[in-house]
Amino acid sequence: MTLSKLMTPASVNLNLKGTDRDAVLEELVNQVSEIAKQPDARQTLLKALHEREQLHSTGIGDGVALPHARNALVGLVDHSVIIFGRSAQGVNFGAIDGAPSKLFFLLVAPTVTEHLAMLARLSRLLRDPRLRHELLAADTAKKALTLIKDAEAAL
Repeated sequence: MTLSKLMTPASVNLNLKGTDRDAVLEELVNQVSEIAKQPDARQTLLKALHEREQLHSTGIGDGVALPHARNALVGLVDHSVIIFGRSAQGVNFGAIDGAPSKLFFLLVAPTVTEHLAMLARLSRLLRDPRLRHELLAADTAKKALTLIKDAEAAL
């Protein structure tokens, strides 16, 4: 699985406006083009994300959050989707290290296997402090995608 192939410039928002977890989740969900014109699907995804956050925060520390539903949402999308969002000021996302999250990767997958593969691969990529720093500094969606693609190639 190549994460960078699951993203497009339209799936990148380098200027999240939300100041709390709920607002950021809504912004990220609204960016999923596959369900943009389906209010019920957007609500289903948002509800699943809120339920997951109630169990345990998806803020993994080091300024990163990986919002995802607890399980794959079968029938919501027909292929895996990653939405990347960045918040300049950071948002309290309940991360284990207490630091505000600035880099957000929303994961939506049609199967459990794809869901777990995306989560594992993205977690591995984001362990690299250099990549996190470069994503914080990226000035365009295209640059952010290139950084992710290059980091994947180096794995």
